[in-house]
Amino acid sequence: MIAFVSGTVAALAPDAAVVEVGGVGMAVQCTPNTLSALRVGKPARLHTSLVVREDSLTLYGFADDDERQVFELLQTASGVGPRLAQAMLAVHTPDALRRAVATGDEKALTAVPGIGKKGAQKLLLELKDRLGAPVGAPAVGAPVTQGWRDQLHAALIGLGYATREADEAVAAVAPQAEATAGTPQVGPLLKAALQTLNRAR
Repeated sequence: MIAFVSGTVAALAPDAAVVEVGGVGMAVQCTPNTLSALRVGKPARLHTSLVVREDSLTLYGFADDDERQVFELLQTASGVGPRLAQAMLAVHTPDALRRAVATGDEKALTAVPGIGKKGAQKLLLELKDRLGAPVGAPAVGAPVTQGWRDQLHAALIGLGYATREADEAVAAVAPQAEATAGTPQVGPLLKAALQTLNRAR
């Protein structure tokens, strides 16, 4: 198993990074939050999980080992493949997922694209004893809310967009974010922002 990759970031895409390791470019599927910390031409170290299928080998990359472990644990639940596990981590931090499972927070799971009410109930049952207790204190207003605007802006700059383009894209999705009940999720907003940028080009 490939436990991590370490090298220079050669390219970034909306859902993946290419890291040059010993002259070989390794494509690594990542969440928007992980991608937002990467910069083309800069060194990076990603914890990875290799998913082997009959017709493909896919490497998933994470900012830290905790995120990688949660990604693998999520897939022990029936009906959860790597894409859905990654979507769950795009919407929630590992600790937020642990808290959601520990408190039976169905609403938090249905915020993930691809998980409906029944699916959330089933996941809460299956994952109850697998994810463990939240590591951090149940943060009031969670520290991750450094502001969806800042997070989204950083993610777009990390993907190679100019500051002006990032500013315009953030402004374009602001009505969608403000219409969201609770804290806006950066993952869906990043997708919407990328769509507005693609239309503008």
